[in-house]
Amino acid sequence: MILVTGGAGFIGSNFVLEWLAQSDEPVVNLDALTYAGNLDNLRSIADDRRHIFVHGNIGDATLVADLLSRHKPRAIINLAAESHVDRSIHGPEDFIQTNILGSFRLLEAVRAYWSGLPDKSDFRFLHVSTDEVFGTLGPDDPAFSEDTSYQPNSPYSASKAASDHLVRAYFHTYGLPVLTTNCSNNYGPLHFPEKLIPLVIHNALNGRPLPIYGDGQQIRDWLYVKDHCSAIRRVLQAGKPGETYNIGGWNERANLDVVNMLCSVLDELQPRVDGKRYSDQIAFVTDRPGHDRRYAIDARKIEAELGWRPAETFESGIRKTVRWYLDNADWVENVASGSYRDWIEKQYA
Repeated sequence: MILVTGGAGFIGSNFVLEWLAQSDEPVVNLDALTYAGNLDNLRSIADDRRHIFVHGNIGDATLVADLLSRHKPRAIINLAAESHVDRSIHGPEDFIQTNILGSFRLLEAVRAYWSGLPDKSDFRFLHVSTDEVFGTLGPDDPAFSEDTSYQPNSPYSASKAASDHLVRAYFHTYGLPVLTTNCSNNYGPLHFPEKLIPLVIHNALNGRPLPIYGDGQQIRDWLYVKDHCSAIRRVLQAGKPGETYNIGGWNERANLDVVNMLCSVLDELQPRVDGKRYSDQIAFVTDRPGHDRRYAIDARKIEAELGWRPAETFESGIRKTVRWYLDNADWVENVASGSYRDWIEKQYA
């Protein structure tokens, strides 16, 4: 048995689905079902007895302690987080509450549970974080490594940096067997349409402007979400307690290039009815405050020590992503309209 927090979100739901597709080991899935948490993501396993969904918050120490006591997981994968930089700029308090205080209360509950285990060495707490904690890079700076100093520049990245530091401290102070992963920008199926790639696909298909911050030359490393899930599984399986592992796709791309590639794939797979190109919808908008210029992940450690590399190129991953959104228009409409919230509110009123 494993416990996954945030398992109804983008990365979390992909992880749970991939886990149950490859293993018979049951999953307890704890998710607060905030705006980006969606049980529709898990519809295909709604009747799977290996999947136990629990509606709740990682900051609820009593609930977490009860789950740990009842289900006795051998590992916890912590994916619960507020994660959108723009939202953190306009409303940072939710990020402090979930990413810092929530992580602290989760760690405290886990420490108490782990302390009572007869064989403490077999347990793992895997904390999933971001490359944004490292700050920004210049054009010729080396990519982020596991030894790069933290220099977060947004409320979101600062809150994730704080949670990373707490996880590290619980290893060094208490001996809790933790693992930390810092990933680059994820993309793929089941992505709430607020981040760049799903937003562009959604807007393009609905004839809306494709917003590009500033000059569009902000560079990110892109990681297909199913590759990220396979990396998490590998770190859980073979990672060394106390270590951190960078997970990247070896795909540095400027935002404008990403949008142009998406437009080209859409032109091929679902052309506009007026015969024009989707790139005609590109609209440059005022850059967001403190926008980091470049992220890049050096993922050589996980390759050398654990033998993991991404399976998808950026080109193959983008094509799979666009195809998924075209084939799942109902899911996109439910999420974009907010109608999926009605069902959740009825279930958990």
